[in-house]
Amino acid sequence: QVQLVESGGGLVQAGGSLRLSCAASGRTVSSYAMGWFRQAPGKEREFVAGISRNGGVTYYPDSVKGRFTISRDNAKNTVYLQMNSLIPEDAAVYYCAADPTFPSYLVPARSYEYDYWGQGTQVTVSS
Repeated sequence: QVQLVESGGGLVQAGGSLRLSCAASGRTVSSYAMGWFRQAPGKEREFVAGISRNGGVTYYPDSVKGRFTISRDNAKNTVYLQMNSLIPEDAAVYYCAADPTFPSYLVPARSYEYDYWGQGTQVTVSS
C-alpha cells in the first residue's frame, strides 16, 4: 500500500506557473501508474495528467496539453505536475492518485482505475 501527500498548491495570477508535488511513502512510485486529477466546486473530478508504471508514456487531455507536464523522480519517490500558462478555469483541488495493476505501458485516465489517493492541494488562479 502507498500513501500519497500533495503539496505546492496556492494562489497564482493567470499566466503564471505552479509545480505540484506528490510524495509517496510505503512503496516506490515506480510500482504504480500515477495520475493527477482536479475537482472544482460543483464539478466532477477531472483527469489532467498521467504517467505509466514503466515511466515511458504520459497522457494529457486537450484542456491542459502543452501547458501541464507530469514527471516522476524515482530517487525522491515523488511525482510532479508542472503547470504553466495557468488560466482561471484551472482553479480546483488537485489530487494525486496511484494504481498498481494497470498494464505498465498504459496510462489510466479514469478515477475508478486508481486505487490510492492523496488528500488534495488547492490551486487558485486569479484573473
